[in-house]
Amino acid sequence: MNLNDPKYSKYALVREMMDTICVARRFNPKQTKNVAKKIRAAGKLLLTGEGSSRIFPAKNTIRKALTQGLDLQIVTDGSRLATQYDLSKFAVFCASNSGRTKEVVLLAKKLAAMKNENRFALSANKDTILEKECTETFVLTCGWEEACAATKSVVEQALFYESILWNLKGYKSSSSNGLDNKIEQALTMQIDPEIVKAATKASTIYFAGYNDGVAEELTLKTNEITRKKSDFLEGTYAVHGIEEVMEKEDIVFVVDPIDEEVEKFQEVLVKGVGLKVVAIAAKETPFTTIRVPDAGDMNPYLFLCAGWNLLVEIGLALGINLDKPERARKVGNEFMG
Repeated sequence: MNLNDPKYSKYALVREMMDTICVARRFNPKQTKNVAKKIRAAGKLLLTGEGSSRIFPAKNTIRKALTQGLDLQIVTDGSRLATQYDLSKFAVFCASNSGRTKEVVLLAKKLAAMKNENRFALSANKDTILEKECTETFVLTCGWEEACAATKSVVEQALFYESILWNLKGYKSSSSNGLDNKIEQALTMQIDPEIVKAATKASTIYFAGYNDGVAEELTLKTNEITRKKSDFLEGTYAVHGIEEVMEKEDIVFVVDPIDEEVEKFQEVLVKGVGLKVVAIAAKETPFTTIRVPDAGDMNPYLFLCAGWNLLVEIGLALGINLDKPERARKVGNEFMG
């Protein structure tokens, strides 16, 4: 992507993707210092929301906490499902950029009714319905997004949640230094035209990888940006049955492939099905590789941004208006009460 080229710059989606660079540059991890203390005291944290406000921000945080062995139970689920749980002892973060998402607002109302004081909101807007139902609200600095597909807000939400972990452990990830410049490289790197061409011909675009939200979020973005069918294949799901319905014209993007699983993917998908497998990684792999700079434990942010770059190229190659999906809405289910 290149904002100096009208081919890209005319789209709000692309401009907002590029805004992510400044979001990372100016992010202030100190803003979660006090709320981190409340979360530590609760010992349990639910990160909820709908769609992009939950997938990568929540799941990236959970993976990081488990990897670090943090003594804090962090879970995630959609807000409608979460209303069925006993959350009396949980700190709960309700994420909704609009502050009007019905499922999220109703959960916040239930938490207020049960007098759970550890109910927090994360939004891109001030003075929302959600804010009225929560004890404390944090407003993203990225501002409201014009494009239907959320992008820069996703990264800021993820950084916000991850900074809670930094404050709980008493340090900021050293890999976050220079993250803005590496995000820029991931967003502006040239994507091999042959990869784009293969993806445009696929009936289904698959994303495989860790359950940290990256591959799953790119699956959603594929639907919104390219209008193609897509599926998220967690871990080794790609080689445990779904190959029965895959077609040779399909393509699988494996995010940060695990070395021990590469041979199986080659055997089942490349040799067996005969489809194309492409890796998104910070190192070379046996597959065709979209290689990003190495940012250590912050690599998931770069994988996500490289995926956005890829999807923009696919969408443009298909002649799609990136800003105007035919059916998807900015606020999926708005609270009207």
